[in-house]
Amino acid sequence: MTTLAPQAAPVKKRQGKAVMGEKRSLWQQTLVYLFLVIPTLALAAAIPIAWQTGWMSGLDAVMAIVFFFATGHGVTFAYHRMLTHGSFKANRPVKIASTILAGMAVQGNAVGWVADHRRHHAFSDKEGDPHSPWLFGTGPVALMKGFWHSHMGWMFQRENTSNVERYAPDLLKDKDIVWVSKLFPLWTVLTFLLPAAIGGLATMSWTGALTAFFWAGVVRVAVLHHTTWSTNSVCHMVGERPFKARDKAANFWPLAIVSFGESWHNMHHADPTSARHGVKRGQIDTTARIIWICEKFGWVSNVKWPSPERLARLEKEAAH
Repeated sequence: MTTLAPQAAPVKKRQGKAVMGEKRSLWQQTLVYLFLVIPTLALAAAIPIAWQTGWMSGLDAVMAIVFFFATGHGVTFAYHRMLTHGSFKANRPVKIASTILAGMAVQGNAVGWVADHRRHHAFSDKEGDPHSPWLFGTGPVALMKGFWHSHMGWMFQRENTSNVERYAPDLLKDKDIVWVSKLFPLWTVLTFLLPAAIGGLATMSWTGALTAFFWAGVVRVAVLHHTTWSTNSVCHMVGERPFKARDKAANFWPLAIVSFGESWHNMHHADPTSARHGVKRGQIDTTARIIWICEKFGWVSNVKWPSPERLARLEKEAAH
């Protein structure tokens, strides 16, 4: 049964430096607008363009899917479960490669992303949460405003919600992660140019390069953006809550495949360090499967798999 989260008092904003961090520069804020708005506009235009012109090749579709799953799993594997929550430890090549793939999702550099997400968990659906959908209250208009804010509106704010010194001091000491984070502009360029280069060389035409850039570059990034953002918005408003958590995080099964297992969000907030989010029969969690494969090859270690005893306890607490 899918339910809306129970009513709660509006969440108040906290403006202290320990939570909010510093203001973005005008140039940084301009880049935020560009990388949020342009892919979304391209996504809105994609369907009518494809319908009217057929301007999408089989190669474009294959590349879009491959880049979507590669960069999307980079975010869930590296940014989220490895770096934010320490669900496992990866050897150096896997750590660096997966973090680079995550950077190619164009969701910010590793250090800033982790700081934002750790802050979200520290204040989840309470004062200080950077993207709670319950910020404005529980009425219809308030929920619409809250959905916009949690989905993408919070990123348009001039304040840089990250406070990396407070929320990600461990990553600031990791030279590999700092290096990859500093090169985020390079990964952003590559995520758009690589599909274009492949498409252009495969077809030996500028048209092939342009269509690949559009579908496997811009549109793919937009779909991945909105999939990730839906975990912040939809999965804190609608869904099932079989496990005891201290917030309104919910499992929303329709997003399970495209979110790579992240939409089993109630389980994640009930046990944040768990390497597996989809713990019940039939709950697809491709990120957990990749972690499992890497563990078998010896590429990752100290994996925090959920224990049956803990799951039973969390489920029992939710029932009461």
